[in-house]
Amino acid sequence: MNNISNFVKLTKSNKIWAIGSIHSNIKSFTQIKKFILNNFEENDKLIFLGNIIGLGESSKETLNSVIDLRFNLMSKFKLKSESIVFLRGAQEEMFSKLLQLQLAPNPTEIVEWMFDHGVNETIKSYGFSEYEVKNISSSGTINISKWTTNLNKALQKNLGHTEYFLNLKHAAYSKSEKILFVNRGVDITRPLSAQNDCFWWGFQNFSKIQQPYKTFLRIVRGYESEHVNCLKISKNNFVCTLFKQPLSNKSILCGIFTENGEILDIFENK
Repeated sequence: MNNISNFVKLTKSNKIWAIGSIHSNIKSFTQIKKFILNNFEENDKLIFLGNIIGLGESSKETLNSVIDLRFNLMSKFKLKSESIVFLRGAQEEMFSKLLQLQLAPNPTEIVEWMFDHGVNETIKSYGFSEYEVKNISSSGTINISKWTTNLNKALQKNLGHTEYFLNLKHAAYSKSEKILFVNRGVDITRPLSAQNDCFWWGFQNFSKIQQPYKTFLRIVRGYESEHVNCLKISKNNFVCTLFKQPLSNKSILCGIFTENGEILDIFENK
């Protein structure tokens, strides 16, 4: 995996597969995974639109399964690393910050906020208790540093996990620059390089976009915080959301696109 740039340009794309937020729903992802393994073709590309982890209780196991899919596809089709892209979602952003908790000015408040937003489930999947982390967050920089060292060691025991968090991208787009993939949102009044954390924290008017963004004729994202009719959005001429609320439905959406932004298919685990 290559971390030279925060953005990935997809070249020589036959079809582009995009998977919306998984949120540790390994059972649902397994069904999507089987379909991809059976239908992926040469020169296809695959993008995970962030939030692979968090909220559900199987973060570690889900990430293992995702990495296994990557390995199988790369081996079978002799893919280059940039053919399978992982975008940063809010869950990955929060967990990455937790790995450096000793640098936070107010670690106790940050831990409480993150746990309220689902990071506690990711922590538990790596063998740490909520109670332990909350206590350590108020025990001083030295103790916090020892704990983050242990958390990083826990990641290293799982093949590919450390590399996953080190190589997350902000966005991906086709060589034609007609289709853009993000986690949650984009402000079309600003260039890609000036979006900051809008990609994973969102832009409130995303679903109301009614015009191209620069050269991009379609923007695809993997998370929506509100109850929005996905089918209605998918038929919008400019935006496509691969996510369905409520979170309790455990549904994962996957889309297949051309490099010029055409929607070939949108489906979900059954």
